[in-house]
Amino acid sequence: MLVKTYGSAIIGVNAMAVTVEVNICSGVGFSMVGLPDNAVKESTQRITSAFEQTGYRIPGKKIIINLAPADLKKEGTAYDLTIAIGILGANGDIENGMLEEYVIMGELGLDGSLRPIRGALPIAIEARRRHCKGLIVPASNAREAAIVNNLDVYGAKTLREVIDFFNGKKSIEPTIVDTRAEFANSLNNYEFDFADVKGQSDVKRALEIAAAGSHNVILVGPPGSGKTMLAKRMPSILPPLSLGESLETTQIYSVAGKMRKEDSLISIRPFRSPHHTVSDAGLCGGGSNPAPGEISLAHNGVLFLDELPEFKRTALEVLRQPMEERRITISRAKMTIEYPAAFMLIAAMNPCPCGYYNHPTIECTCPAGAARRYMNKVSGPLMDRIDIHIEVTPVPVTDLGSSLPTESSADIRQRVMAARAIQTERFKGNPGIHCNAQMTSRLTRQHCQLTNECRHIMEQAMERLGLSARAYDRILRVSRTIADLESSPDIQTHHLQEAITYRSLDRDSWGR
Repeated sequence: MLVKTYGSAIIGVNAMAVTVEVNICSGVGFSMVGLPDNAVKESTQRITSAFEQTGYRIPGKKIIINLAPADLKKEGTAYDLTIAIGILGANGDIENGMLEEYVIMGELGLDGSLRPIRGALPIAIEARRRHCKGLIVPASNAREAAIVNNLDVYGAKTLREVIDFFNGKKSIEPTIVDTRAEFANSLNNYEFDFADVKGQSDVKRALEIAAAGSHNVILVGPPGSGKTMLAKRMPSILPPLSLGESLETTQIYSVAGKMRKEDSLISIRPFRSPHHTVSDAGLCGGGSNPAPGEISLAHNGVLFLDELPEFKRTALEVLRQPMEERRITISRAKMTIEYPAAFMLIAAMNPCPCGYYNHPTIECTCPAGAARRYMNKVSGPLMDRIDIHIEVTPVPVTDLGSSLPTESSADIRQRVMAARAIQTERFKGNPGIHCNAQMTSRLTRQHCQLTNECRHIMEQAMERLGLSARAYDRILRVSRTIADLESSPDIQTHHLQEAITYRSLDRDSWGR
């Protein structure tokens, strides 16, 4: 008997329908075709053991399994349940009248239990698109998949539950998730807050500007000055995720297998902090079995690169295109995969190899020019894409012991959201442009016009401070953001002067 069951393959962050055709006929043997990888081929051993533990046996006949479309490589263990139900249906152990109405995915344990899979959310989205009646997944993935409306999602714990469900012996209650309520309840649930930061008012001001315009930032300072502490609090002052952004981010984490059992939505902006030993594929995605990298896991959030010069230069150079285009394209011989990568970059580094260049109390022990050589380990084109340079100095002991209250993240976030609202209105006629950091050169000239006095200040800054030509547009964009924070329609001289101070690493005098 020929029976068809239905599953999905993950391509990038989306799912594609896969039909599992099982034919049991006279003869002996077991064959699986349709480009299965080793994990899929090994499913026969897991299925055999799961059947025995559940009271069934592999039919002693010829079994042919085809995974269609046959020219698409099938990877992973999520097809175990799809194949197992297909075999039982073809052998007459399951009423197969309902099989075509459901998408079935899950990894089988030897005891017949169901283990979680990756990509339950995009699989559910694809099932709804195909107008399927329901989706059957392991119970651990049920909440994640159930955020897709107009689709019944059933979470099963064992193979026996799925068999009984199709035979009508025992029903499984569909998992219900109120997506909007879940999203609203978990908003603004931040682990870190700027209210805990003592001192560093100048740095907090610069980070507020960065958040308001989505500008990339580099923090330069000695060990223990608070660079990592400040960076970790950056998501708490960014505008909250919209429901659409939350679904996008959740889909990426689902494909990467990083969703927790109790989570249904990612509602807080991601903060990813890979170690400097990360590989190119680990940072940007790809690998033998392509998967999202750190830059995609930071989509709609913050990518924090601590000890920036210690990262492999090849890994950092790959960042250049995603920082501009907000996506990463991974090309292979037989496929091209695109992952979203709209992240805000925060980098941190010591000013020199010993870490104490420009320290107020500790003397730098590096030879002359070492600070400049250390900085040059980061390429000019990458540094060109970082708008704001902040020098972080250690907090005085008197400030550390102060009991005076400091401004909370919630207060800063209100100002950031007001500035973002101005930018949303400004760029409503420019698709794909949402904030000042994304302005093209044409938009920069249009929205960052300078008065004669401001133009004179810019000329002086370029000459006296030895600023590079590439800093010109960056300064204008940051000036525009500072003006937005003050609800000023025009860039004033003090806006421009403050923006110029955030280009310290462009000065010819740095590191001498």
